Amino acid sequence: MKKKPLLIGAAVVVVAAAAIAVLTARAHREKPLEVQTAVVSRQKIVQKVDATGKIQPKTQVKISADVSAKITKLAVVEGQWVEKGAFLLELDRERYLAIVESAEANVRSAEADAALVHENLVRADREHKRSKELVDQNLESQSVFEDKQAAFQVEVARYDSAKNQVERARAALKQARDDLSKTTIYAPMAGTVSDLNKEQGEIAIGSQFQPDVILVIADLSQMEAQVNVDENDIVSVAVGQQAQVEVDALPGQMLTGTVSEIANTANVAGAGSSDQKTEFEIKIAITTPPTTLRPGMTATAGVFTKANESALSVPIQCVAVRTPDQLAQKDGKPGKAKGARVAAAAADTATAKGAYTADKDGFVEIVFCLEGGKAMARQVKTGIQSDELIEVLSGLKEGDVVVTGSYRAISKDLVNGAVVKVNNDIKPARTEQARGSQ
Repeated sequence: MKKKPLLIGAAVVVVAAAAIAVLTARAHREKPLEVQTAVVSRQKIVQKVDATGKIQPKTQVKISADVSAKITKLAVVEGQWVEKGAFLLELDRERYLAIVESAEANVRSAEADAALVHENLVRADREHKRSKELVDQNLESQSVFEDKQAAFQVEVARYDSAKNQVERARAALKQARDDLSKTTIYAPMAGTVSDLNKEQGEIAIGSQFQPDVILVIADLSQMEAQVNVDENDIVSVAVGQQAQVEVDALPGQMLTGTVSEIANTANVAGAGSSDQKTEFEIKIAITTPPTTLRPGMTATAGVFTKANESALSVPIQCVAVRTPDQLAQKDGKPGKAKGARVAAAAADTATAKGAYTADKDGFVEIVFCLEGGKAMARQVKTGIQSDELIEVLSGLKEGDVVVTGSYRAISKDLVNGAVVKVNNDIKPARTEQARGSQ
């Protein structure tokens, strides 16, 4: 009997503690979430595609030798301006001079042999014709005529062969003279020697399949950015679109240009691995390049693909995604109805789900609008976007008040119909994660 009051007291303490915990949790759950808002308006949106690459001259020529020899003369230095046809370098000519002299001798020998064969042909022709006359006069036998006719035919064949030998010798001489001429190299265009890879005394390896570049001549007055665009963005890029180019070596300078060329074939990096990347190279002709711009500098380009001068728009961080089930939940948890309210709660959930149409991945693109102190999720259809704004094609109207921050609230914490508290003294920060959502 003495223990009974103690048990009753303990039970009261437990019930009181439980009640306090429930009230505390409910108060915490019902505490309004602090958000920032903005008014939907029409603004200019310019969508662009970003790409990185290198600065290159629009026109440049890589000079390599067609024949192998030591460089005996080098008349230019890197950075030097040269005119078209200017002497650049000379290779060792001795071996090629000897080959030319040998080829000239072969031509003379072949021509002498051909002359001798021609004399024999003339003599055989005279004997053949005389024998023909004698046979016609029955003064010589038919067999003798046939022998002389066969001898004439042999001389004709020998003369044809001799003429062919002369042609081959002349062709070899022509090749030898061409090789000799290639030991002296002249500038094929006017420009600047932008790269010099060899010095006097080094060997130039002539090859048609793996060119051994000696120097590069470039027209530095016309420069372009060769940048790589992701395969998902290349469909938006077209020749003639305007672009801005930033060069790492020239901070604070924004260069302008125009897309001049788009590759038809992709460049695939890391094929077969998890890091595989498929990109297309485009060329952007730079308008009025500065004299400080040099080939090989790293460049970042932004190609302006679309623009809308008066787009119904919201800050890009406003747009979030939810599943229909998440949009049908209350306070982030399924509604707990009992008794007769179970059917009504299920009907409300079904209605809420039906108000939204998910995409093929099961998500709904939404914006939270402020209505009567609550954040109500509205399904939207979006269009083009810039770094800061995104176009809303449907779901909102001009003048609507939308939730713009915080990013955590929009991306995770907010639920459909949640009570919120507006505090626009805090400027919503656009996080790196928000940038990634683009």
